[in-house]
Amino acid sequence: MTVRVVIADDQELVRTGLRMILDAQPDIEVIGEAADGAEAVAIARSLRPDVCLLDIRMPVVDGLDATRALAGPGVADPLPVVVITTFDLDEYVYEALRAGARGFLLKNAGPALLTQAVHAAARGDALIDPNVTVRLLEAFAGAAPTAPPAQPIEPLTEREEHVLAAVARGLGNTEVAGELHLSVSTVKTHLGSLMAKIGARNRVELAIWAHETGRRA
Repeated sequence: MTVRVVIADDQELVRTGLRMILDAQPDIEVIGEAADGAEAVAIARSLRPDVCLLDIRMPVVDGLDATRALAGPGVADPLPVVVITTFDLDEYVYEALRAGARGFLLKNAGPALLTQAVHAAARGDALIDPNVTVRLLEAFAGAAPTAPPAQPIEPLTEREEHVLAAVARGLGNTEVAGELHLSVSTVKTHLGSLMAKIGARNRVELAIWAHETGRRA
């Protein structure tokens, strides 16, 4: 199945480069481009792509507000958003993840990681460079959140705490499974339970919640 993508960046050269990389993939098609956040929201709502690739710093409406409009907590039918940025330690990226983005990439991430991130977002996962994730979350974990962290509807089990801590360190499902001596399917089951208990929509929100509640083992 072809993954349909909308790209939004205020620099034409960047949009062209992203389009060339993605259109070169046999199962990815760029169906729209936007030069600002307002245009991106309008195009995305009209075309309903499988993935929106948004720059953070854009005129009219920035990538943060665009992400919130397309994927925020109040959106009835959210679209998968991947944020791209020049800086890995950027408070706007952190806020974009809180606003519903499924991941973020640096603009120099390269074709392979860009392609992987688009596929991950399309299937409901989040792909973020683990090292960047940890540095970003550590840098802004001390910042006061807009609201107190949600409390789980049921206490977390010991195994769920271990899985959560691993996710907060940026480990993928296979790495978590190897470290905790679990099957990948069991890890996915624990992740589903964690998301249900915390009210998180993806592993990015799980990682943020873990850091906000001091689970950084």
